[in-house]
Amino acid sequence: MSLRTAVKTLRLFRFKTCLSRNLLYSRSLCTGQEAKQDDVGFYDVTIAGGGMVGTAMACALGSHPMFEGKKVLLLEASPARIISDQLPENYSNRVCSLNPGTVEFLKDIGAWQYITKMRVNSYKRMQVWDSCSNALITFDRENLSKKIGHIVENDVTVIGLTKVLDLLKGNRVDLKYSAKATHVELPVPGEGFSNPFVKVFLEDGEEIHTQLLVAADGPNSSIRKMANMNHIVWSYDQSAVVATLQLTEATDNNVAWQRFLPTGPIAMLPLSETHSSLVWSTSHDDAKKLLLMPEDQFIDAVNNAFWQDSEKHPVVESAGKWLENALSVLMPSSGGSSVRQLPPSVIAVDNESRAMFPLSLGHTPHYVKPRLALIGDAAHRVHPLAGLGVNLGFGDVACLRDTLIEAVQNGEDLGALPRLLEYETKRQQHIVPIMATIDALKRLFSTDAMPVVLARSLGLQTTNALKPVKDFFVQRASL
Repeated sequence: MSLRTAVKTLRLFRFKTCLSRNLLYSRSLCTGQEAKQDDVGFYDVTIAGGGMVGTAMACALGSHPMFEGKKVLLLEASPARIISDQLPENYSNRVCSLNPGTVEFLKDIGAWQYITKMRVNSYKRMQVWDSCSNALITFDRENLSKKIGHIVENDVTVIGLTKVLDLLKGNRVDLKYSAKATHVELPVPGEGFSNPFVKVFLEDGEEIHTQLLVAADGPNSSIRKMANMNHIVWSYDQSAVVATLQLTEATDNNVAWQRFLPTGPIAMLPLSETHSSLVWSTSHDDAKKLLLMPEDQFIDAVNNAFWQDSEKHPVVESAGKWLENALSVLMPSSGGSSVRQLPPSVIAVDNESRAMFPLSLGHTPHYVKPRLALIGDAAHRVHPLAGLGVNLGFGDVACLRDTLIEAVQNGEDLGALPRLLEYETKRQQHIVPIMATIDALKRLFSTDAMPVVLARSLGLQTTNALKPVKDFFVQRASL
């Protein structure tokens, strides 16, 4: 056989091999499509985790017109929820500050209308100040004409999302409670195409096949672990103490307060005219003490944390006064400072509302694999000082929804890696700088060393005087 003949034969063999692999892959996809029609164990998208972010993902896909005819499954490990319009008299101690971007997203999927019929309180101003100096910064949107955010109990948000889900159940979305995944098999390149989909094995023995698996099962995501995805965790050696506080008297209560103490930030978020929610980040030992204190001592500790000043260094005070005078001359319209408001005082704490949980930073370098995507705390976790945690999760949902809708429009495979990488790139471009900023702020304000206090105080005063810079921060936090 001549060399030319041998080359032709080899090319023909490669062509036939490639053709048969493509045909086999097509048959596998067809088998999957047939399964989609005949086998209840096949779904286009399966979401693991039925918390706020996972339920929002199911609602976002199930309610979109482009997903008509697609099958979406939501797996929730806990038992079925009992949904009632009658909320408990006492506020829950776990709340979120939902930014304008999140509110628009919840309106878009139809959940906000249910949330507003329950319990929501908006705020138009935020005041952040340092206990080791007189420096402060205030944030608002267009001179208090617009709301910065809404304080909503986590349970209320879940109820609103579940009501949307109830309208989609049995039609576009299937929901399985008490459904815990024990094993996940992802397609492995090079092992053939006998099953190009993800296999999810449930505790009750059921087997699910899906084009795309979305992990929304929290910071300790079992799906992420089963997929062998690297996850970086950094403990802050802090715990957050949460509680529901009763104010001394009724007030407009439309300001979110946050003060940086040397041991960590303390925040009071408005729930109503008479109640606020506390989030106090401090050392584990201090958190345990706060949890065990008698009510009167706990109330005194909270009031002192907001009202009592730490010992101030003369150099910091002198430099702060000099900078304030200089800013007043250079930028008369800014006045060099903001009007300082005093937070409301606390008279009582709701029974059994005190609790604590550890704080850490967590990040997964890659949010996706072929046929797998991470969203919410399964992908990233931040310190609560900026109140952005769940907002970043809802941002993941909106971005992944848009990515999948574009794939449907183009007739593409929902689990294809190139399309999922677009989601990963967009979200990491947004999230990583925010994570770095929050971590830097936490470290910058967690000390009472004079040189650091001086630097941060002057920086805080300068930033407060530069309205375009403040507006930029507000805009970024609103996305």
